[in-house]
Amino acid sequence: MRHDPPGGDGREQAGRERVLERGHGNAWRRGASVVVLAGALALTVAGCGIRGTSVPVDAGGAPARVSCKVADGGKAQDRPDDVRTAVYMVCSSALIPVQRAVARTTAAPTGTERLRAARTLLGALQKTPTPAEEEAGFSTAVPEDLKIAGPRAGDPADTLRLSTSPDDLPSFALAQLACTYGAAPALGRTHTAVLGGPDDDAPRRYPCSTEVLIHPDTAQNGDWGVAVPGKGGPR
Repeated sequence: MRHDPPGGDGREQAGRERVLERGHGNAWRRGASVVVLAGALALTVAGCGIRGTSVPVDAGGAPARVSCKVADGGKAQDRPDDVRTAVYMVCSSALIPVQRAVARTTAAPTGTERLRAARTLLGALQKTPTPAEEEAGFSTAVPEDLKIAGPRAGDPADTLRLSTSPDDLPSFALAQLACTYGAAPALGRTHTAVLGGPDDDAPRRYPCSTEVLIHPDTAQNGDWGVAVPGKGGPR
């Protein structure tokens, strides 16, 4: 009868345990490597500014920046008695001029000529931008239902009365009106607009400054607009 050496079973058991430990150790190291690799990939994605997601995402192209420049220059077919003037539209939170054609007036326009030109410019501000202007980023804040009239008795001769009080207009719209009227040759190109509302309040003079052009949203803050005394009624 064969007798195993004393302690033989113990050594075999210990050997099997070492083999199992090595197997578990290799498996643990493989698992740890996977975890480390996944962590490295996550850090790489985070470093690129990409947020992880569980579903495929089509990011599309990079966001486009508007040019604020009309490809065709805003040109239109002018009539022989037209003159080109700037209409100030909104683009990138600022006011940018777009060229429009209005009826030519005399060197010293009468009240009728001034009012006709002012209404033409108001219509241009209210009109939906052309496809080329929209592509360039232009828009307008002037209400479609806004109307305009000439001065009342006692108003300065260059006053334009709006159907809505200037203080009640969106600041962008008021800035568009002031800068467009201030730049218009048909209105004297005074770089200001004298605007009043439908009430009996005195009209105010609104200068089109560089600050207004750059930050038209702040146009109504502070004391923009100076009350002007009457200089005679319509003429």
